[in-house]
Amino acid sequence: MQHESAMTDAKQSPLLQMDEAERTAIRKVPSEMRRRSVESLEQVTEIAHRLRKRMQAAMIGRDEVIDLVIVALLADGHLLLEDCPGSGKTTLAKALGLSIIDDRPDDYVAAFRRIQFTPDLLPSDVTGISVFDASTSSFHFRHGPIFAHVVLADEINRTSPKVQSAMLEAMAEKQVTVDNVTFPLDEVFFVIATQNPLDLAGTYPLPAAQMDRFLFRIQMDHIDREAEIRVLGTYRERRNLEKCGLPKVTRTEISQARQVVDRQVAISDLIKECLVDIARATRADERVLQGASSRSLVLSLPALQAHAALKGRDYVSAEDIEELCPRIFGHRMELAPGVIEVQDILNDAAFAPLERLAKATLSSR
Repeated sequence: MQHESAMTDAKQSPLLQMDEAERTAIRKVPSEMRRRSVESLEQVTEIAHRLRKRMQAAMIGRDEVIDLVIVALLADGHLLLEDCPGSGKTTLAKALGLSIIDDRPDDYVAAFRRIQFTPDLLPSDVTGISVFDASTSSFHFRHGPIFAHVVLADEINRTSPKVQSAMLEAMAEKQVTVDNVTFPLDEVFFVIATQNPLDLAGTYPLPAAQMDRFLFRIQMDHIDREAEIRVLGTYRERRNLEKCGLPKVTRTEISQARQVVDRQVAISDLIKECLVDIARATRADERVLQGASSRSLVLSLPALQAHAALKGRDYVSAEDIEELCPRIFGHRMELAPGVIEVQDILNDAAFAPLERLAKATLSSR
């Protein structure tokens, strides 16, 4: 009885946890945006351009990071942002969330939700909870903030391993389980997690299994002097992103863009062999205790495709591997005691495979 009520409530509870302003804004989505279908890489590039412009309006001096965020979104991955407080991690995630329109308002999934992780947080605070209704003598599932297209997991390393395990299921399988009932998340579900690597007081380091669920780990260094001056000069205009007037993207456009990238960006066998050789080189390196996993190789394929698409190509090249390899493999490797520079290890591991790839590519022409 409880399971049936929970599943019924999941289907019949529209726009849970959304206020009237959000519901009104969603229903004002232009009909032409609802009908538009994404069928070409040119349309994917245009969608990425819209996202990039809106995020650049909120963030100054972070163009490289913004491009990586868009690549991860199109590759159906998740992101871990880390650096000192005040570097713009939360602003970046919020800008992305507010750039997506939920063009399917009659469900229980919000466009954007932020979860502030603390040591006393419970898994039910993230996933939701079954609530007993005395009037019907049945349980109803109240969806948690995890049911959103973009979820900002702020300071994820400040919560307990029990809550982190709930996030692990959501990120790995796009579902949550409450009271032995499994609830699917939306296919566009995208997590941006943040953590401060310098402040270790009251934190729970992310286990290797959870780190492996993040497609990229991005360290946000301080922006340059000119960009910082622009930040101070434009902070009033950037307070409210909704006033910028820049067009948004819809949830359906993102979903269809992922499919287009998967179908239309080619990956040759030479590229796959290069990736495997790089991973095996990291495992054989004496400076590495645990090298790149097979899962990281699988996850790297859509990331490379998305990166190539944003570069205007319909094929993956060595350039994509060179740019994304450190982002994909670096945080998944466990280094030997005393070893610090993972970049040097990856450079050494990638040198010979990339050289063989270049020679094979030239000889095939």
